[in-house]
Amino acid sequence: MGCRARIALLIDADNASPGRIDLILNELSVLGETSIRRAYGNWAKPALRGWADLLLEHAIRPVQQYDYSTGKNASDMALVVDALALHYTDRPDAVAIVSSDGDFTPLVMHLRERGAAVYGFGDDKTPVAFRSACSRFLVLDRLEADDGAGGSGAGTVAKPGGPARVPTTKLRQDTKLVALLRRAVQGAADESGWARVSTVGQHIANQSSIDARNYGYARLSALLVATDLFLVRDEGKPTLAVRDKRPTPATRASG
Repeated sequence: MGCRARIALLIDADNASPGRIDLILNELSVLGETSIRRAYGNWAKPALRGWADLLLEHAIRPVQQYDYSTGKNASDMALVVDALALHYTDRPDAVAIVSSDGDFTPLVMHLRERGAAVYGFGDDKTPVAFRSACSRFLVLDRLEADDGAGGSGAGTVAKPGGPARVPTTKLRQDTKLVALLRRAVQGAADESGWARVSTVGQHIANQSSIDARNYGYARLSALLVATDLFLVRDEGKPTLAVRDKRPTPATRASG
């Protein structure tokens, strides 16, 4: 049995809700072992009192950072310094950053350039640059802890009472998403044009931080079906595969 990936969880407490910590740790448990857990903030602030009990309960080390200047958030700088120090000393396999602050984008890019995976967690307001820089980014507004069993990357599902699934019409109007999915299917396809969804997911991970759950779908397969852009084979089986509905040169020749 191989070793699980070591993950360093760094929380910008000024820009994260304490009520989401169970969801975040549950998601990370699927990806590896969260052996380093730290939360940054000026703990003298009343606004951070909601974190107090949760830090102890989840073995998260609070890192005190006083505000040296009015209007400046020194906690951000402390998180960045720690992230770099950890990367060059402890060398975790991945860093998880919990924040909706786009100022962390250069840090994410730096870590990824040096081989570390970076998992981002934030709200809908998180700037696109930060989301795109991450290996994977999950919009916490759209997720809720799953009461059922986990499963390959299914530690969370779309919240039943939360934002509805993005409908087919809007999915197809998202030209960036459509291009990404079609590229990934094409890159994973065999000679007949069929592509295993598991392989499609790998192609997507190499290109983008997009996650199906950000669109309200529990799995990539459900998102692919919802776009109505692909034919589906072996639905419900491990061999689930899709093929672009548009005719290819091979299918035109055979037809």
